[in-house]
Amino acid sequence: MTEERNLSMLSDYYEFTMGNGYYNQGMKDTIAVFDAFYRTNPDKGGFAIFSGLEDIIDYIENIKFTDEDIEFFRKNSNFSEGFLEYLKNFKFTGDIWAFKEGSAMFPGEPIVTVRAPIIEAQIIETYLLLSMNFNSLVATKTNRIVRAAEGRLVMEFGARRAQGPDASIKGARAAYIGGAPLTSNTISGKKYDIPVGGTMAHSWIQSFDSEYEAFKAFAENYPENCSLLVDTYDTLSSGIPNAIKVFKEIIEPQGYLDKSSIRIDSGDLAYLTKEARKILDKEGLSQTKIVASNSLDEYSIESLKSQGAKIDSFGIGERLITAKSDPVFGGVYKLVAIQKDKDSPVIPKIKVSDNVEKITTPGFKNVYRIYDKETGKAEADYITLRDEKVDDSQPLVIFDPHFTWKMKRMENYILRPMQVPIFLNGKRVYESPSIEEINEYCKSEVKSLWDEVKRFDQPHNYYVDLSHDLWNLKQNLIMKAMSK
Repeated sequence: MTEERNLSMLSDYYEFTMGNGYYNQGMKDTIAVFDAFYRTNPDKGGFAIFSGLEDIIDYIENIKFTDEDIEFFRKNSNFSEGFLEYLKNFKFTGDIWAFKEGSAMFPGEPIVTVRAPIIEAQIIETYLLLSMNFNSLVATKTNRIVRAAEGRLVMEFGARRAQGPDASIKGARAAYIGGAPLTSNTISGKKYDIPVGGTMAHSWIQSFDSEYEAFKAFAENYPENCSLLVDTYDTLSSGIPNAIKVFKEIIEPQGYLDKSSIRIDSGDLAYLTKEARKILDKEGLSQTKIVASNSLDEYSIESLKSQGAKIDSFGIGERLITAKSDPVFGGVYKLVAIQKDKDSPVIPKIKVSDNVEKITTPGFKNVYRIYDKETGKAEADYITLRDEKVDDSQPLVIFDPHFTWKMKRMENYILRPMQVPIFLNGKRVYESPSIEEINEYCKSEVKSLWDEVKRFDQPHNYYVDLSHDLWNLKQNLIMKAMSK
């Protein structure tokens, strides 16, 4: 939610249809537990990055329905007046737990858990999912690109290619969390305190009588960070020679050669950057960097590296902000438990399907990450029922929930709870870290994973295991459902 808009009505209509039904059935005090999770990693990767929590928090804190909203429902539905009055006084009163933003996450585990009166829990579903899905998609894609760049600077250039203003603005934030330290998006820089940057377009060069004059004028205005776009006319015979002339006349005498760069935005980037590096080095400009842009992503970066391209940094636009190679993050929101009221026992619920991956894991749960004490590396995630106690001073046997004979005995390990409380009884209890802290946390999360999990081609399967009690509960509920 932004300061200018009330997005409380940004919801699938059936959330309100069900809400009205719950209200009329006398179920408004029924407590529901929902899990938000996802089923597969984007681009067949080994993990994903969670982003969008701040968006969710902002929405929950500001959700309200205006008189105009109520009138819309009155005109466009047969909702009861009692339910409309309920919406008029709506306030979230439940509990939310979630992974910290920037966490590495894996399919099938509850990333966000909501426990609230069932109408409240239902109404927030759409916004919660769209925030988690889009932001996690961009953060995950960015992290893949950054890892492919292997220490070379990655700049987010996607503002004009995003699917709308919100995607552009919030995508830049998610990209920063995923590892891109610079954005071209000015409003995102202002809103989220992200470093911004930008140099020139071809129009700058075309607006002058000559390429040399365009470069000279730019260098005179920005000597401390002079990046010249060299492919407007002819990269090797015109652009680079004119850039060299300007660097030597203006930049080198002022001592800023180490901050200078050329950018190539078209053509055979592998060939052109190798030739450009030879020319620059021959002219004594080994400090001048080479920036590449033009529809890049982790796959094209890997290809360029294998061809010996001489690139110091990348400007990534459309394929980052839209996650073009796999543009849908399939997060879902499923009911996993019910309580008749806050003081009643928790009744686990399950959804059974012919598609095995669509069978939900029932119950009110905890998620732990298991770390090897010697290596500090994450070994597996472990899901338990919420009231289970796990003693990490004792050996722990974990097993694949689909192939139960695959077991591993953990002895020298540490358990870390992955979910932290965000809202309790409708009150925010989570103190949000700065975006720099989220970025650093994300780096530490990725560092804790084995390289085999991080590879792009057929990554190692990171296990998300169920406790014995949770596994037994799931199997019993499946059998009970099938017997009906």
